[in-house]
Amino acid sequence: MLHAPIIGDGRPQLDMPSLLEMLARSSSRPRYAFMVLNLIAQVSRSDGSAGPLVAKGGGLIPLRDWLCDALTPMGQRDPRRVALEERIRSDLAISGALPADADQATAIVDDAIREQVRASGKTNVSRAVSELVRAGLLKRHYQGYRVDHHNRGAQRQAVYVLAGCARGLIVGRQEQPRSVPRQAELAFSPPRN
Repeated sequence: MLHAPIIGDGRPQLDMPSLLEMLARSSSRPRYAFMVLNLIAQVSRSDGSAGPLVAKGGGLIPLRDWLCDALTPMGQRDPRRVALEERIRSDLAISGALPADADQATAIVDDAIREQVRASGKTNVSRAVSELVRAGLLKRHYQGYRVDHHNRGAQRQAVYVLAGCARGLIVGRQEQPRSVPRQAELAFSPPRN
């Protein structure tokens, strides 16, 4: 007969101290894991899922690549990053692949650095996501071509879904309307009136 009052709208509430404590207990790199979780929450839909593709610069890129690119500025001053740049520049100069024009050379070196950093960044993101899955803050599944293929690669893309108290990271955020292309609608087709 006596019922507890209903507080809020039934959506999970974020308890940041307990979330941070859970990350500190379950992750080897809790600050990095929190950044990954926060970035996933930023691009997640209202159902808590993010991926497999994220809109960036008018195009779509895989979620893991987007996470790597978003986290790249965190290591700009790292001495290993500076050493990597010097090594790549000298390797390209020795092989003769470095043009004489300074702007073109910088662009080529930046692209090579981006590839290297993205490759190692994917490993770091995967490790952090695995820790978040073990902590119960994320669920992970894959979408794409040949989902049930024995080869894990098989052109599948990761989809992460916020779970548990991590769902509170998306409370109060308005989902942006997305223009989703329909079947038989091509990017170069003239708009219909």
